[in-house]
This record gives sequence, structure tokens and C-alpha cells, in this order.
Amino acid sequence: MKEQDDIYHVQNVLAGNTASFAVLVNRHKELAFNIALKIVRHREDAEEIAQDAFVKAYQSLRSFKGDSKFSTWLYRIVYNAAISHTRKKQYEFTTIDDRVMGNTTEDEIIEDLDRLETDQQAVLVNKAIDRLPPDESALVTLFYMEENSIEDISHITGLSASNVKVKLFRIRKKLYDDLQHMMNKAIMA
Repeated sequence: MKEQDDIYHVQNVLAGNTASFAVLVNRHKELAFNIALKIVRHREDAEEIAQDAFVKAYQSLRSFKGDSKFSTWLYRIVYNAAISHTRKKQYEFTTIDDRVMGNTTEDEIIEDLDRLETDQQAVLVNKAIDRLPPDESALVTLFYMEENSIEDISHITGLSASNVKVKLFRIRKKLYDDLQHMMNKAIMA
């Protein structure tokens, strides 16, 4: 239903009713901002990127063919703009030490996490996600938090579906290892 509504509003805008674009903006502004924020990690930059993406989407609306959902098309514009922004700024990002990987099993980490309170779990998981490079953080957000399909993420990022799956697998492993490392530090402190 939401997709049909999006198509309806796109057709209205193309027919000259520019006010219909406001409906699309209101419907998708939060996720557009969140995608940009996960990548650039700076609130003002994310707001600017999301706004610019909506302007670009409006200007390019005639090129929307309807092969994918409008939201997927829009989020790809946001994703590409945010990635371009980070390349221009060349931010320094904390990476997870590769030496840590492989020391524990996912079951051990899940067991350790289960011992923590729910709010403590959320803090640790969010901290681990924030330590990921921006493109990996965006993939995690799109798949786990926004519940996009592999196919949708493929369209948004321009990666092949198999590449998205491989990256998600590797990211999940990094997250598990980083969580284990953080929990070990907390225990020793």
C-alpha cells in the first residue's frame, strides 16, 4: 500500500502537482537522515545530505522508472551522497582490530550478552556499530534496523546481492568479536 501511495505521489508530481512531493519527503525523511547519519556520523552533515538528496530526487524524478520501489531509489541517492561526502572529508574512523577476530564463537558472545541487562546490551551493540567504518555501519542499519531486504540493499548501495551477503557476514563477525573484546575489558575493569 505504501509503495502504491509513493507511486501515486510521484505521478502527481510529474503531472505538475509539486505539493505531492512534500508527502514523499515527510514519509521518507527520517530514514534518509538516519542512513546519512550512520555514514557521516555528524548530525548537521547528515541533515544537509538528506536535504540535498531530496532536492536531487525531485530534480531527477523523471528518471525514476519504477523498476524498484521509490524508497529504494531515494535511499540510493542518499547513500551515494553520504559516501561521496565521507570521501571528500576523509574522516578518520576507528577500525576494529583484525587480531581480535576468531577468538570466540558467536554462541559464547550471545551467552555473555544474555547476562547483561537489555539496556546494557543496546549500549554495547550501538557502541560496536559506531566503531564500524561508515559503509559497514550503513549496511548493518539498512539490514537489521530498517529491515531492508538484501535485494533492496543491493539497489541502494550498488553492490551485488552476493556482495551484500558476504559483507554482512564479515560485519557480523567483526561485531561479535568487538562485543567480546568490549565485554572482556568491562570484566577486567
